[in-house]
Amino acid sequence: MKVLSLFDGMSCGQQALKELGIETEYYASEVDKYAISITQKNFPKTKQLGDVRTVKGANLPKIDLLLGGSPCQGFSFAGKQLNFDDPRSALFFEFVRVMKETKPRYFLLENVRMKQEHQDVITAHMGVKPIKINSSLLSAQNRVRLYWTNIPNIEQPQDIGLVLKDIIDETQEFIVPKELPKWLHNKHGDVTRLERVRNIKEKSRTMTATMWKGHTEGYISLYTEPYVKLNGKKSGCVGYVGNKPAQATRIYSVDRKSQSLMANGGGQGGKTGLYQIPRGFNKGVERSMEEKSTTLTTSKWQNNNHLVKGFHYRKLTPLECERLQTLPDNYTEGVSNTQRYKMIGNGWTVAVVKHILRNIE
Repeated sequence: MKVLSLFDGMSCGQQALKELGIETEYYASEVDKYAISITQKNFPKTKQLGDVRTVKGANLPKIDLLLGGSPCQGFSFAGKQLNFDDPRSALFFEFVRVMKETKPRYFLLENVRMKQEHQDVITAHMGVKPIKINSSLLSAQNRVRLYWTNIPNIEQPQDIGLVLKDIIDETQEFIVPKELPKWLHNKHGDVTRLERVRNIKEKSRTMTATMWKGHTEGYISLYTEPYVKLNGKKSGCVGYVGNKPAQATRIYSVDRKSQSLMANGGGQGGKTGLYQIPRGFNKGVERSMEEKSTTLTTSKWQNNNHLVKGFHYRKLTPLECERLQTLPDNYTEGVSNTQRYKMIGNGWTVAVVKHILRNIE
């Protein structure tokens, strides 16, 4: 099968086809050098075409399947909703142009949830209505996406029941203190909340150069209820780090689905939040504060560890994010963690794409 993938990223579509056992001659249009390097690591025979604006149907063989997930920043409810005036979202029309030029037998376009009026514009150009699928049905991640395709008989996947704790990397070390921190307990305001603040009579933690990123570990606030209501929904949020529940500081339970992965996954919890992992959940080595620490490495910044009342609070590792996108372990290994988070957040959930493509005749 001859496949053309526009905005190919790290080639999640090619991974889905591989898992289906479909042999391909695969053409990819991508400009991110890090994503290209990961694609070539996993699929060295991929024919890279560069910028989508330079791709011409006349220069290609007859295409059987056209794939694409055009940039979504101008459409997303999480973004500024600039719509087709945003030059990134305007790249959708490059997909339309290439589709007209190549006249593929099948096509699949993916994008985020958006206002109905913008969705209708895409539908008019694609000639089919989108199918809305939440990746949560086939993974441990809440990730609602729209799929426009002419592949027949696409139905909703069966929920396989995965939650976050099913994909946690159990090799991550926990640092167990000799004694838990002493806290001042002050109830005020909302009686369902107990704010726990480090005792000001004790020494502060060592000041570090990364504190500008919010890595102070100075304050922990936990809710006494099993969840709090955010935007009117039971989110699985059990508390937050810091003085207010910002998106990057919310703590979520591993007994539910993860939040949707996003490209800007850096900082304390990035856009995905922190996760509450019971101490001893892992199969790794638990270290006492009385022991020497492990050697510090350049990747230690990503752990952002907090330990209170037998729980470990940290952001998800790149390996765990790969698992949330149902990629093979270490698929994105070979570039910096910053780039790994970015391309995983921009990528497709392989299991969902595989579910759709399996209906190709």
